[in-house]
Parts: sequence; C-alpha cells; structure tokens
Amino acid sequence: MQRLIALFSALFVTLSLLLAAPVMAQDQQVPDFEAWEKLADQSEQILQSGQANDARLQSIREEVVEWRDRLGAARGLNGTRIGTLRDQINALGPPPAEGATEAEDLAARRKELNDQLSQLQAPATRAGESFGRADGIVQQIDQTLRQRQAFALVRQTPSPLNPTHWLPALQEAGDVGKHIYDEARGRWDNAGGMSGFTSRLPVVGGFLLVALILLSRGRHWIDSLPSRLSARATERWRGALVFGVSLGQIAIPLIGVILIAAALIATDLFADWGMPVLLSIPAAGLSFFGGIWLSRRMFPEPDSGVVPPLPVSESHRRPARFRTAMLAMILALHQLFARSILPLAGFNSQSDDGTVPQRLSEASAGVWHLILILLGALFLFQLCNILRKLRTSEVSDAPDYRVRVVAFLGIIGRVIALVAPLLAAAGYVTAGNAILWASIMTLALVGLVIVLQDFTADLWVMAKGGDQSARDGLLPVLVSFALVVLSLPLFALVWGASASDLLEAWTRTQQGFTVGGVRLSPMAVLMFIIVFIIGYSLTSFIQGAFRTSILPKTKLDSGGQTAVTSMIGYVGVALAALLAISAAGINLTSLAFVAGALSVGIGFGMQQVVSNFVSGIILLVERPIAVGDWIEVGGQQGIVKKMAVRATQIQTFDRTQVIVPNSNLITQPVTNWTRTSLQGRIIVPISVVNGSDHRLVTKILREIAEDQPTVMVTPPPSVFLRSVNASGQNYELRAIISDINGGVGVTSEINHQILERFAEAGIILPSSTRPSMDVFLQHDQPQIEPVEPADSATPPEDPRKLAQQEPAQNDGAEGSPSGSPEGRG
Repeated sequence: MQRLIALFSALFVTLSLLLAAPVMAQDQQVPDFEAWEKLADQSEQILQSGQANDARLQSIREEVVEWRDRLGAARGLNGTRIGTLRDQINALGPPPAEGATEAEDLAARRKELNDQLSQLQAPATRAGESFGRADGIVQQIDQTLRQRQAFALVRQTPSPLNPTHWLPALQEAGDVGKHIYDEARGRWDNAGGMSGFTSRLPVVGGFLLVALILLSRGRHWIDSLPSRLSARATERWRGALVFGVSLGQIAIPLIGVILIAAALIATDLFADWGMPVLLSIPAAGLSFFGGIWLSRRMFPEPDSGVVPPLPVSESHRRPARFRTAMLAMILALHQLFARSILPLAGFNSQSDDGTVPQRLSEASAGVWHLILILLGALFLFQLCNILRKLRTSEVSDAPDYRVRVVAFLGIIGRVIALVAPLLAAAGYVTAGNAILWASIMTLALVGLVIVLQDFTADLWVMAKGGDQSARDGLLPVLVSFALVVLSLPLFALVWGASASDLLEAWTRTQQGFTVGGVRLSPMAVLMFIIVFIIGYSLTSFIQGAFRTSILPKTKLDSGGQTAVTSMIGYVGVALAALLAISAAGINLTSLAFVAGALSVGIGFGMQQVVSNFVSGIILLVERPIAVGDWIEVGGQQGIVKKMAVRATQIQTFDRTQVIVPNSNLITQPVTNWTRTSLQGRIIVPISVVNGSDHRLVTKILREIAEDQPTVMVTPPPSVFLRSVNASGQNYELRAIISDINGGVGVTSEINHQILERFAEAGIILPSSTRPSMDVFLQHDQPQIEPVEPADSATPPEDPRKLAQQEPAQNDGAEGSPSGSPEGRG
C-alpha cells in the first residue's frame, strides 16, 4: 500500500508540473524591447571599439545574460491562446486553393482568427529575434575574453634567470613590505594611536584569543581523536566515523586562520596595500590545511585507522605524505601572494579595474614566481615519481581503474614538473604558473574524489551492518561514478575555465540539441526518465496484482496466466514510453521522421531481433507452447522454463539451459508432447529366437503391459508380431500411459519383467555374441573357420544363462515413443 501511495504521489507531482508549465509560460510579461535595444546597441559599440577591460566586459556580459534569460522565457508568450487559435483555424478546414473562393462568413471568420494569431505571435517572434541577438553578444564577449587569456599565456616577459633582475626583485619586495607598514602606521596615527584603537580592542582581542586556542589546542585534540575512535569504534562505524572526525583537521585551524584575518581587518589599519593580502588568507589557509588533511587520508599512518586508498607500501607513504604537505604549503604561498603582491598583468591580476595595482615590475615578479615554481616542481616531481610506480596489488582493495589513473597522472606530472620551470625561465611565467598549479590542483582534486568514494563506501558498509563485501556493491559504484561526473566542472575551473564559461555551457545544455527534428534537453530527458519510471512501476504493480490475485482465480492454466502477464507488461511499457515521450515535449511526428531515417539500418542490422520480437508476440497470442510444456525443436528437447519477447528458455533433461530464438519456434517444426494432454504412447520392441511359441510371447507381453499402473485401460495395450526372419521373431509392445513424462521408467520396468517372465517360460532371446561357423569345400580338404554373424545367430546352448542378460534392443531411448525424447528421467 505504501508503495502504491508513493507511486501515485510521484505521478501527481509530475502531472502538476506538466500542467503548470503552460500556465507559468502564460504569466510571462512582455519584455521592454526598447530598453533591450538600447543596451544591445551600446554593447556592440563597446565590443567594436576593443577598449573595454576585462572587468567592464564581464559587467556587460552579466547584463546581457539577464536579458537573454528574460527574452528566452518570453518566446513562449501566449502559447496556450496561440494553440487554441490554431485549433480554431484548423476546424474551419483547409484554406481555399488558388483561384477558388469560400463562403463570405467563413472567409471573414478565417481572416479574423488569422489576425488575432498574428497579433499574439508578434511578441514571441520579436522575443526570439532579440534572444538570438543577445546570444550573439554573449558569444562575442566570451570569444574576446578567451583571446585575451590566450595572449596572456603566450606573452613573454623578461627572463627571471637574468641576474640583473634579482637585486631589484629583493628591493621591490622590501618596498611592498614598507608600503604595508607605512599604510598601517599612518592609519594608526590618523586614528589617534592607542586611544582610537581602544574601541576595537575587545573585538580584535576576542578574535585573536579564540584563534590562538583553535590553532594550539583544537588542532592537537582533533589530531588525536581519530586514533582513539579507531580503537573503540566497531568495524561497522569505524571508517565513516573516522572520516567525519578528520574533517575537523581542516575546519578547526581554518576557522582560527580566518579569525586572525578578521581580527586584522577589524583593526582598520590596512587598505590598498595590506587588504589584498588579508583577503587572500582564507583561500591560502584552505589550501594548506586541506592539503595536510588530504596527505593523511591518501597516505595514512599505520595507527591512524584509515584504510589506504592506494596500494602504496609503508616505506613510500611517509615520503609521499611529506611531499604532499610541502606542495600544500607552496600552493598556499602562491595563492597568498600571486594576486596580492605578485600579480602578472593580463592573467592573474585584478588591476584592470584598479582594485589591486601591480606591486612589482614584471621582471621582479617573474623572479619570485620562478622561486615558487621551482619549489613546487621539485616536490611535484618527487611525489609523481612515487605515484607512477603504482601497480594493482592483491593485498589492496583499490580498484584497478583508480590505480591506473593515478599512475598515469604520475607520469604526466613528472613531465609537467620539468616543463613548467623551463617555461618560466624562458620568460613564459604565466604559462609556467598555469600548467604547474593546475597540475597540482588536479592531483589534489583526484585525491579528494578518491577519498569521497571511499567515504561513500564506508557509509554503505555502515548501512549494511559492517559487511565489507558491500563496498563492491552497485550503489557505491554508482555514487563513485556520480562523484567523477560532478567533479568535471571543478577540473574545468582548475584548467582555466571561468564560472561564466560553466554557466554558459549549462545554459546551452538546457537549451538542448536537435537530432533529426527532435530537440533534447536535460529537463526533457529528466522528465522522460521520471514519467517512464512511474509508468514502469505502475505496470509492474499491475502485473503483480494480476499474477497473484486475479489470474489464479480464473480457469487459465499457468501458461495462459504467464502469457496474460507478459502482454500486460509489454502494453504497459509501450504506454509508459509514449507518455514519457509526450511529457518530454518530443514531437512524435519528428520522432517518426527519425525512425524512418533509421529504418533501413534497423531493417538490415536488427532483422533477426525484430523477427524474434514479432514471433514472441505471436507465441504469446496463439500459445502453441506454454511454460511447463515438453517440446522438441531443432534437435533440442526439454521443458519450457521461460518465454520472453525475444527467445524462449528450455531446460533439457541434462539440466542444461538452451536459449531458442522465437523465430525458430514459428518457422521450424515443433513437437509438443504435453500441450493438450500428458498422455502418450510408448513402443517396446522385443525379439525372440525362431521356434518360440508366438502366442505365448504375445500373451506374456500383454500381461506385462496391463500390470503397469500408468498404462491406460482404454485403449488397451497391443502386441504386434512385426516380422519373422532368420534372426528371430520381432514383436512390438505398444501402450498408452497417463503421463508421458514417466515413459522411460515404465519402459524400464517392462523390460525387467520381460527378462523375468521369459526366463520362467523358457523363451530364448537371440544372441549376437557367439560366432557362427560356415563350411567352405575345397578340392583337397574341407576347411572350417569362424566368422561373425551377419543376419542370423545360433541359439545358445544354455537358455537360462541368456535369459539373465540385458535386452540388447532397449537402451532407454527406444523406450520412449518412436523418435520421441527420453522424458524427465
């Protein structure tokens, strides 16, 4: 009942959304096209001049994107009324052909409706045209920004290796420090010294006190907590609990660093020179403490309670952990000073709008950047030298794909660690910075994804009661894949994409793409999936109700019930697919066009599949065979276990499964032994030597058959003397049994009784084991030689001995109907 309520609730929500969509579109207001045209003209003039800086272009872009969203929504204005008018016009019939006329009242009504339609379509048409113009302006701005970024990457600055730049670099760095000091000292004096600072002292002192406690005691307590929990927690909770607590290794010290920066900002002693440094502290702190935490998760200590996510030996974990921590520190220094003290014009500088002036000359900034690049490249090379040697280990549970990806990144990272310093030394400082720090961030992001994948697996283990084998279940694998997909935008940001680029990509994805006249978008696909899942679930529910509650109360056999249930499933899935296609807004006419375009390929490539599908439908409707029937087709015989739309599954008497395409069951001869009745005939051939009493043999065989409990009385069993030849008298015992599935057992019992009754009656069975003797006469002397018998056999000397032998004519297969299968034995 709960499942049914949930299904109907989901269906209600979906239908509500579908019904609300036209209403929301109808409520859209007509945009102010005059204001838009004014903004568009100004934007195009600025772009043509090429004088606007990046900040100005970004500001224009944001305004145009807002207008584009409004114009895109306005394309659906008056949609409901327009659809109604079109239906009214169609109801009037086709317009008259050229030169023909129609009734005056009908022509007047058609003209009136067409005028109304044109008036209603005008705002949407203009909105569509304006939307295209806005989209073109956005693309032009993005292209300009990308060109400028590419130019900054390839722009060459003075080489940092030139010794003449080293002393100026030291002097200019000292000047920056002096400017920050002078700025703070001047604002201190202007505020009246300590007297003016007294009002801010409680806030500043409180921030610094809390920060000192968090950085000194909080971090130490957090560092020792995972090991304690690992020792006390059960196997079920250990992994997830240790991970959750370990996040405090980032949060606690990061809060302390942010409080220090907030305390310094609260002093109001820093402005243009010092404020950019203070604002860079939180990002630098996150990089540093996050890198330390990640190094401990990726290369854990032996007593930390963390399962190593990579097959790294203990002798290599410690150096890898140290190098990762050093990379985190150098990355934090880069983030702290690159945009505040060492900005490079055109790439990572914010001086275009005057907020952060260029502190150092390009030559001096290049020297300091080279130092950071050299340090980062050194530790990156050493870390990647460890990662590139990773191999899948039997003692590690790390997935093979994970090891391969990390090893490949280790190989690429070594190359980048060599190339980045060379680029910076040659004067391409911006390019060296770009590839080095992006590579380091890529490694960090890959490590974060791996850690989160293991965390989700730990959560699933916890939900499964501590079963470690659950880590390889389907849900953890799907979550791991989802984490990889969700991380793709972050990788794009790391390698130079901007937030506006990602938003633009998402906008274009929402607009969808057209394939053969069918427009697909994420929302359309999502709506299709939701509606289809609801329809499929309802179909399964209805199938279950028929299978368990309704059909058992009818007179249909099990095969008929299976056929009805299958047909309900096929019809339900087809209806669910049609409803899902309609809900997704896909035009069935366009879909038919796509199907027609692909019909040739489907006809050749999927001919057999379609043939089997149609054959499966025919089998379900006509029901020449059903589940549980004993059939023989194509030399295979067995019991029908399952009938699907493509193939039928047969279980042979050897307990093997045979998959028979449904087309074979339609086009080839099929023998069904049990379709209409379980009764069947068995034929037991028997031979006796010449000279036996044929009437007695017939009587004994008939009595043996009548004594079998499953042999039918009507018609009675029959015994026929089929032939008499040199080898003996050949008889056939034929009988109808009530269940042909037991034919082999009945035949075996008849053969046993034949041996016993013939031995008692002295009836001799022919033997082919003793050679006969032919006599050849020659002129000199007779010669006697043994030869194997051909068609005749000499009676044995001891009939009692031969009466105990197995009958040569019965091997089990002959006990079944002539040419029939062996049965279920």
